[in-house]
Amino acid sequence: MSTSTGSDKKLNIAMIGHKRIPSREGGIEIVVEELARRMVKLGHKVTVYNRGGHHVSGSEYDTSNLKEYEGIRIKKAWTIDKKGLAAVTSAVFGSIAAMFGPYDVVHYHAEGPCIACFLPKLTGKRVVATIHGLDHKRAKWGKLASAIIMQGEKNAVKYADEIIVLSEGVQKYFKDIYNRDTVFIPNGVNRPEIKPAEIITEKWGLKKEDYILYLGRIVPEKGAHYLIEAYNRIIADSSDSIATGDNKNSMKKLVIAGGASDSSEYMDQLKAQAGDNPNIIFTGFIQGQTLEELYSNAYLYILPSDLEGMPLSLLEAMSYGNACLTSDIEECASVMGDCGVTFKVSDVEDLASQLKMSEQDPGKIQELKNKSTDYVCNKFNWDNVVEKTIGLYMNN
Repeated sequence: MSTSTGSDKKLNIAMIGHKRIPSREGGIEIVVEELARRMVKLGHKVTVYNRGGHHVSGSEYDTSNLKEYEGIRIKKAWTIDKKGLAAVTSAVFGSIAAMFGPYDVVHYHAEGPCIACFLPKLTGKRVVATIHGLDHKRAKWGKLASAIIMQGEKNAVKYADEIIVLSEGVQKYFKDIYNRDTVFIPNGVNRPEIKPAEIITEKWGLKKEDYILYLGRIVPEKGAHYLIEAYNRIIADSSDSIATGDNKNSMKKLVIAGGASDSSEYMDQLKAQAGDNPNIIFTGFIQGQTLEELYSNAYLYILPSDLEGMPLSLLEAMSYGNACLTSDIEECASVMGDCGVTFKVSDVEDLASQLKMSEQDPGKIQELKNKSTDYVCNKFNWDNVVEKTIGLYMNN
């Protein structure tokens, strides 16, 4: 790796705010792992403070209590494993440990954990915060949790030496609300190896390009309920067409891949919405080759979110050469450029219309597929992200 920051100084870095690494429990966990692995390879020391408790999709996905992973030192922060409290308690106790650790920089991830970012400042540490999205707007949080997250946002503004944001929209928010300058550093993505459909065929009968895919956390702001409603509308219209003899094509299967994150009630709602339709498939939490196969063989990837920071699942989907359909929020549209299609946010009718057109125009879908990998992998490069981040650590 040729990344250079203009200095040979090696740093001792702590990271706080993720759930656990190694893990794919959410986008933050992927970001922390990608940053930490690359920083270690550059000769820096990195310690991550993992939360206690179980994997968000169930204890069956728990991993062993590692002390080190690919050169990254892992410590466990004491955690109250309850919805709304896990992030803040692990951040507080991780921050107390970091206060007295040998760190040059403490890097916080997400708004809620930033509530404790003043603690390392008391012992002279440099503090950097990455705001992965405006978390207080997320539908899954109650009043207390939202208040804690808002205080975390305010503490980041007040105490962090640098704030990293992942979209220009969030950058504008911090300037407008707090008159606080931030640094725009988008996430990165790796160029993957395309996998043939094997496991997914055995498990769910899925074959190449015979399904459309949602893959991500199952939380309300991701909008999977819009997708299922739109899909059901198209199926109902197709049934009417069959009855009148006008049907020209049948809809591909819909795969909803991902685990619930503090929102099992929402997962139950989606399954009730899907009813007994055998063409709507819920895979639960996935990782490894199964995840790679789902990305590799989809006809279309869909992200119908109301709210995002910078969706890593969208970057990954594009890196696998997928055509993508997303809501028209800036955080999605700016990632895709002209390599995808958007619909009006929260508009089920428009989503159904775009879905139907995608089914009827495979040539357009192939055109998008042909250019998405090179576009996203060239534009969003992890080595560039690491170089810019280390520059902020060193106050360059």
